[in-house]
Amino acid sequence: MIDRQQLIQTLQTLLEPERFKDYCHNGLQVEGRTGIGHLVSGVTASEAFIQAAIDQKADAVLVHHGLFWKGFDGQVSGWMRKRLGLLIAHNINLLAYHLPLDAHPELGNNAQLGKLLGLETQATFGEQALGHLGAASTAWESDAALSAHIENVLGRSVTCVSGFSGPVSKVAWCTGGAQSYFEPAIATGAQVFITGEISEPQAHYARECGVSYIACGHHASERYGARAVGAWVAEQHGLTHTFIDIPNPA
Repeated sequence: MIDRQQLIQTLQTLLEPERFKDYCHNGLQVEGRTGIGHLVSGVTASEAFIQAAIDQKADAVLVHHGLFWKGFDGQVSGWMRKRLGLLIAHNINLLAYHLPLDAHPELGNNAQLGKLLGLETQATFGEQALGHLGAASTAWESDAALSAHIENVLGRSVTCVSGFSGPVSKVAWCTGGAQSYFEPAIATGAQVFITGEISEPQAHYARECGVSYIACGHHASERYGARAVGAWVAEQHGLTHTFIDIPNPA
């Protein structure tokens, strides 16, 4: 059991949220009980996730997508009231880290996805250096072969717009909704760019610029950072930890 403030301080020191210009508040979003013995991590603070955390008797939850974002009008009704009501009724702390959880060089979403896919980060790029550029020890024979590998690892289908033909050895990636990182990725000399989502312009860029684009799912690409950080924090402080994955097709 540790004090809530000790948990917050550990996460602040580890993830350094002050370094990032973000779309939300990073850190404690909802205050719960003071003592923390069981930490539950997940991707999004949805009602289903919060209910599952209650069932696990969580003292605190750590997520990538919290409740409060820029543009929130301050009205606590509908889905927001349900989520907040559950957290408050069960005295559970909600801690959320968005870009800081993407960016951590070892435990973050990008680092963890690269490790899972067998990619070694060689450099970072793009706004706030969130994009990763790296290579695999053995090249894939094509972007289709890399797509099949990703599907096998993540357990879901991907969208691949082919632009590069030939063996793939230089890959750029950025988890989540990182469509805007495609042009900076092209500038790095990457042969393939991997992210969670695709919008209409990226298909044209891929074909015209000769760099393949693979969208593997926003949620699917970001299941790993919160789990890694939660496990690390639990080990540091002797807490119990559970990762809960609420399926999401997006």
